[in-house]
Amino acid sequence: MVALLSPPQSPFELACAAEVFGTVPPDAPTHYDFRICAESPGPLQTTAGYPILVDADLTALQEADTVVVPGWQPPGRPVPPAVTEALRAAHRRGTRIVSICTGAFVLAHAGLLDGRRATTHWRRTAQLAAAFPEVQVDPDVLYVDHGDVATSAGSGAGIDLCLHLVRRDHGAAYAARIARNMVLPPHREGSQLQYVAQPVPAKADGSLAPLLEWAASQLDSRLTVARLAERAGLSSRTLARQFTRQLGVSPGQWLLGQRLDAARVLLEQTDLPVEAIATRVGLASAVNLRRRFRARLGTTPGAYRRTFSEVS
Repeated sequence: MVALLSPPQSPFELACAAEVFGTVPPDAPTHYDFRICAESPGPLQTTAGYPILVDADLTALQEADTVVVPGWQPPGRPVPPAVTEALRAAHRRGTRIVSICTGAFVLAHAGLLDGRRATTHWRRTAQLAAAFPEVQVDPDVLYVDHGDVATSAGSGAGIDLCLHLVRRDHGAAYAARIARNMVLPPHREGSQLQYVAQPVPAKADGSLAPLLEWAASQLDSRLTVARLAERAGLSSRTLARQFTRQLGVSPGQWLLGQRLDAARVLLEQTDLPVEAIATRVGLASAVNLRRRFRARLGTTPGAYRRTFSEVS
């Protein structure tokens, strides 16, 4: 895992990747070897005014399984040919290329986003679309993951993308452990909105946090949108508007995501039969769990368990 830096480097965007991939939680295995590099090693200026000492050049990309570009300032600045060629060569070798925030401009310069959906910070989506018309810029998502190439919105969404990649690499339980260590929610879907355009009225649309916490503890019961609305003291329509404003998804989509997340953890950490897991997370039957699992994750519960099981 290599972060490709450039002056002036945003320390926070670098930290988004470093905290997820470079910091090992207590009593957790080490899965990533995190390094930094730049076109020219040595002191590298940051947007905060202090330098970072970089000890590796672009040859570090030759051995990386994943390369992260944590921002690019200013976004319209030309990208050196040596950088774009190093990224293209890494991608051809099968390296996963990831951008955080305005790092998407670097991937676009390298041609890695041609004909693909991508995102960046909402303030820069129009600029990215204008500069690279062959890129399908989506301004309304947290991140876009194509498997070999992934882009995130602003810095906070960069953390969401990094945790998503950890989930894909090593399972939901390990990613949740990292998130807990960072005191963060374990997972936000990439399709969620980047930001709320209008202020949310305090009386009608208070925080959903208490309701979400309650619902997450009731997954094995018959949770419906109507029951969630009743618990919140709102109509179903008002609750749906709250979910869209605060989370960017419907109550039903959020609930399904919670059920599948819980199922993933049980598949990783227990040897319970799939039927029992389906019942425990409120998906009623193994058939329903398998159908939902394949639609959302592109695999089966059994194949997922064989890949990520922590049970010896």
